Order: sequence, then structure tokens, then C-alpha cells
Amino acid sequence: MASDSFFARAHDMVRQIPEGRVATYGQIARMMGEPRKARFVGYVMHASPGIAGGVPCHRVVFKDGSLAPGFAFGGPDAQRELLEAEGVGFLPDGRVDMCRFSWEA
Repeated sequence: MASDSFFARAHDMVRQIPEGRVATYGQIARMMGEPRKARFVGYVMHASPGIAGGVPCHRVVFKDGSLAPGFAFGGPDAQRELLEAEGVGFLPDGRVDMCRFSWEA
């Protein structure tokens, strides 16, 4: 099934993001050769098995450094807590400091 392939490819790409770095949904889509499918990447991350399944989906953020809505990781602060535990820094407005913590793949 094509969607299974997309899921597997997205998971494989996200597994490459190093600890302490973040990537955007659009960046992952572009790296997969699917530049117009950032929203699909978001859907995959929402449906992913998470860290327990080996997919560090908490490392994927919006292009402005904003985090996923509160429901995504078990509460509104969970994604931030996971990223901070890896050393990712935030701007005063709560967004990831993309200049310092973006993954340059």
C-alpha cells in the first residue's frame, strides 16, 4: 500500500534526526522527495509509535519552531519537556530556537 510506504519512509527519515536537533514537517517531506506533503508528514507523526517505537517524532516541529498542539504528546508541555531534556533551547515566546537547533541534514 502506498501510504504504508510513505509512513515507513517518514519514520526512517525522522529516526535520523540527532538528539538535540529538530526538523520541520516540510523539511522531512522535502528530504523524502515529497515537497508538497508536509501535512502528510504531520499525520504520520501524530499516528507514529513514538519514542517507544523508535521514532523520535517529538523532534519534528512547525517551520517557525512552534510545537504540536497539546493533544499530540500526552499533554501541552510534553513535547517541550522531551526536547528540553535533549538540550534543545527555546525562544522567549515558546518556539524552538531554529537558528541554533535545526537539523542540517
